[in-house]
Amino acid sequence: MSSGRAAISWSAGKDSMLALLRAREAGLVVDTFLTMCEADGTSKSHALPPDLVSAQVAALGGTWMPVRVPPAASPVYAASFDAALSTLHAQGHTQIVFGDIDLQAHRDWLEPACERAGLQAVFPLWGQPRLALAQEVVRRGIGARLVCVDSRWLDDGFVGAEYDNALLARLPRGVCPCGEGGEFHTFVWHGPGFAAPLALQPGEVRRLASTPPMSPTHFILKTPGLS
Repeated sequence: MSSGRAAISWSAGKDSMLALLRAREAGLVVDTFLTMCEADGTSKSHALPPDLVSAQVAALGGTWMPVRVPPAASPVYAASFDAALSTLHAQGHTQIVFGDIDLQAHRDWLEPACERAGLQAVFPLWGQPRLALAQEVVRRGIGARLVCVDSRWLDDGFVGAEYDNALLARLPRGVCPCGEGGEFHTFVWHGPGFAAPLALQPGEVRRLASTPPMSPTHFILKTPGLS
C-alpha cells in the first residue's frame, strides 16, 4: 500500500471503519468518503439518512461525497459509480480504499472500474478470517450498532444492539460475525479517529420488504437520529 491521497468507499459501517484505520496507519491520506445513495439521499448499503452519515464523516475529519443514483437498473448504478471515480481522480486522488473481505465477484467488478478511472483499488481487509476481523473491530474500540437485520437470519431482538463481544457470542449458528452474507449491517458512532462520539437518539423499528432482484425477505431497521 503506497502513500498518497486516497478516498474510501464508505458504507458507514464497521468494515469500512476498520479499513479506514488500517489504510491511515499504512500512510494513506484518506480524506474523501464516497457513499452511493438512493435518489432520496439515503445510503444504499445501510438505508441511513444523509444527516447521519454527514455528521459521522465530519467527526472523522473527512469530506463526504454522496452520489445519488436514479431509481433504475444496474447500468445506471455502474455509470454513476464510474463518474464518481473519475471525479475523484480529477480531484487528485490516486487510490480508493474498500472494506471488502472475500467476495471475489465484487472485487472483480471494482478493480477494473478503478483502473479505468486511473485509481488504484486498495483492500486492507482482503482474505483475512472473518471472525478475526470481527474481534479486531471490538478490540480496537470501534463503537457500532446493528441498524438493519435480515429477518431470514436474525429477529427484532438484534436490531439496535451494540456490536460487541456479547453480540458476537449470541449470533445464531450460520450467521457470519461480519455479516458478509447480508445478515446485518452496522453504523459506527464512535472509535479511534472520531473527534467526539456522535450523540444519538434511539430510532423506531421499521420493516421493509425486499425488492427484486433480491431474494424475498423482510429487513428490520432501527436507524438512530442525531441528538
